[in-house]
Amino acid sequence: MRQERGLQTVVIGVLAVVILVMSVGFAAFSTTLNINGTATFTAAKWDVHFVPESLTETSTIKATTKNLTNTQATFTVTLPSPGSTYSFEVDVKNYGTLNAALKSITLSNLTAAQQEYITYTVNYAGTDYTQTTSGLNIALAPNETQTAKVTVTVNYVYPENATDLPTTDQEVTLTAALNYEDVRS
Repeated sequence: MRQERGLQTVVIGVLAVVILVMSVGFAAFSTTLNINGTATFTAAKWDVHFVPESLTETSTIKATTKNLTNTQATFTVTLPSPGSTYSFEVDVKNYGTLNAALKSITLSNLTAAQQEYITYTVNYAGTDYTQTTSGLNIALAPNETQTAKVTVTVNYVYPENATDLPTTDQEVTLTAALNYEDVRS
């Protein structure tokens, strides 16, 4: 019995030494890796507007008044006779950080009588629009260096019947709205 106890003591001692050696060995071959970092997010910015210094009249007739703000171009022009034309170009640029797209162009409605002697066209990126148009998707990326040209042309046209020409001076208010929306890329 003593011999068994001595053998048990030796076995327990050997096992204790083996466990001690294994735990030291495991600690020697074990490493914890840590990742630390900081991320900074800039604020999203929506800023699509006209470039004020880009307004250029492209017709021989000049506006008596014209004004261009970031979001509105206005003009007053007198068309003296049939065949007279007024047009201008202005750049549109995306100064923001979000992708934008032109989704629609809304043109003012001319009366039936006005349509007899006036045509009104907005040319955006090489395409003419003569009526309200929706379903567009013309991209304008953030800080895009290429700007789009917008040309507005008003023509005093000869109607089929000379009696359709106005007999008094006419004032026509023309508006065009370029509607941009945020698009997710």
